[in-house]
Amino acid sequence: MAEYTSSSITIEAAPADVMDVIADFARYPEWTGEVKEAQVLQADDSGRAEQVRLVMDAGAIKDDQTLAYTWSGPHEVSWTLVKSQMLRSLDGSYLLKPAGTGTEVTYQLTVDVKIPMLGMIKRKAEKVIIDRALAGLKKRVETKA
Repeated sequence: MAEYTSSSITIEAAPADVMDVIADFARYPEWTGEVKEAQVLQADDSGRAEQVRLVMDAGAIKDDQTLAYTWSGPHEVSWTLVKSQMLRSLDGSYLLKPAGTGTEVTYQLTVDVKIPMLGMIKRKAEKVIIDRALAGLKKRVETKA
């Protein structure tokens, strides 16, 4: 089993409100620093994205990638890499759990880049990506409420 990086945050909103923001890919450029463009390429019968193209700009790393999404009930979504210029693989997930008056959001991520990189440096990069994403998600959801 591949090693992964995981982190959690509590957001003061209902799980459905958090998932609505996660599922609204068109607005990712408004609240994620790295996503410059997001385009849903394919959606299921209920309108949930199945494939999304993301144009990323994280400073030194720029990428155009397509991800395939799997929605597992109302509180979990996972994704895997379909194609990318910079990555060999990218697997991630958001898991939402009610927590008091809010929602505990756990983000799990595994990234494999095409260029050689030490494992500990890769884990550190994953941690930065996760922490930024969770902070951005929390700010977006809580300011919408």
